[in-house]
Amino acid sequence: MTSAPVAGAEARAGQLRDNLAAVHERIARGCAEAGRDPADVTLVVVTKYFPASDVLLLHHLGERHFGENRDQEAGEKFREVRQALSDAGEPDLTLHFIGQLQSNKAAHVAAYADVVESVDRAKLVTALAKGAHAADRRLRVLLQVSLDGDTSRGGVLPHDVEGLADAVAAQDRLDLRGVMAVAPLGADPDAAFTRLREVADGIRDRHPQADWISAGMSGDLEAGLRHGATHLRVGTAILGSRPSLL
Repeated sequence: MTSAPVAGAEARAGQLRDNLAAVHERIARGCAEAGRDPADVTLVVVTKYFPASDVLLLHHLGERHFGENRDQEAGEKFREVRQALSDAGEPDLTLHFIGQLQSNKAAHVAAYADVVESVDRAKLVTALAKGAHAADRRLRVLLQVSLDGDTSRGGVLPHDVEGLADAVAAQDRLDLRGVMAVAPLGADPDAAFTRLREVADGIRDRHPQADWISAGMSGDLEAGLRHGATHLRVGTAILGSRPSLL
C-alpha cells in the first residue's frame, strides 16, 4: 500500500507539472504573438513561502531558475535544496533574490544568491559588492525601476537609473545585467513595460552587456513578453495560492 506522504508527493508533483505546462503554453503563445523565440525567455519560478520539497519537484520537472524575496527563508531553504541536489549529482540551479533588501542583509544574500534583481540605491551596491568579495563570488545584478514614482516599495526612479548603473558597473564583483520592474497596481501593464523597455534601452546603450529585462508575473506575463521581457517571475500560476502563515 502506498503511504500517505508518498501519495501526497505524487499528487503535488502532478499539480506542479500541469500548472507548469500551462504557464509554458502561455509563454509560447505570448512569444508567437510578439514574434519572439521562447528559447530567449527565462522562467523564474517564485517559490517564496513554499517548501524546499516543491523546489526539488520543480527542479526534477526541468526548472532551473527560482526566485525568493525573504532573506531568512531563502537562505535556509536553498541550503537544503542545494545540498539535496549536490547529493544527487544535479547541482545546476540559479537563485534570484527579488525582494526589497536592507543593506545590512546584503552580505548574507551575496553569499548564496546568484542574481539580485532588486538593486535600487548606491548604498546597497556597495554592501553587495563587499559581501560578494567576502564570499569570493560574482553576483549578477538587475536594477529595480520604480514605474509609478513611489519608491517606498522599492525601485529607483527612471531619471536616476544611469548613475546607479554606472555604480554597479564600477564594482569588480558585480555584473550589471539589466533592469527589473513590477507593473504598478491598477495600472496598464503595457504602458508600464513600455516605459521599462525605454529605460532598459538607455542602460544598454551605456552598458551593452545589460540586456536582461525582468518583467511580467502570473497576471501580466504576456504584457512583459510584448515589451521585451527576457525573464518572467511567476509564482501563483505554478505553485498556487501561498500557504497560510501561522
